[in-house]
Amino acid sequence: MTLLIVGIILFLGVHLVRVVAPGFRRSMIASLGETGWRAGYSIASILTLILLIYGFGQARQVTGMLYNPPVWMAHITITLMLIALICLVASLLPAGHIATKTKHPMVLSVKIWALAHLLANGETSSVLLFAAFLAWGVILRISLKRRQRAGEITLRPFVSAKYDFYAVVIGIVVWALIIWKLHEWLIGVSPLAM
Repeated sequence: MTLLIVGIILFLGVHLVRVVAPGFRRSMIASLGETGWRAGYSIASILTLILLIYGFGQARQVTGMLYNPPVWMAHITITLMLIALICLVASLLPAGHIATKTKHPMVLSVKIWALAHLLANGETSSVLLFAAFLAWGVILRISLKRRQRAGEITLRPFVSAKYDFYAVVIGIVVWALIIWKLHEWLIGVSPLAM
């Protein structure tokens, strides 16, 4: 469980540097350059993600249940995951209505993913992981809203509604693949077996 906690702190900490230590980020960019900072940030992200995944795998073997969600929660989780995947795809495409209305579709996707998994997973290690990601998403969304108000960032402008169509179609395909076998191959649990 210790490795999982350390992994969560380091991974989410790396992804909150701009929020909690903007001065540190600016000084690192000034000394390393934009390319050097991005390279270091990417390496730190990958290493902390590996630690997080390994720690979660180890914790799952020893932690018990914090609560036992009702079986029907799995159906809500599966439905919410469809929405999360559509938002995720919308964040990677030029802006359609989904991206402009949700403002930060990738952050929304992570929050929906975390909430959906909290509804269906009562295992202590899972609750810790998904609650941490949900908290991260909320903190990041608040920070993005403040930065937008301060004029530090601007929202992506609307490009075309065709990207909403693409986001929905690709999101459905990825969602179907995850339900079919991908989740079981990657995580070891079938979403339909919950």
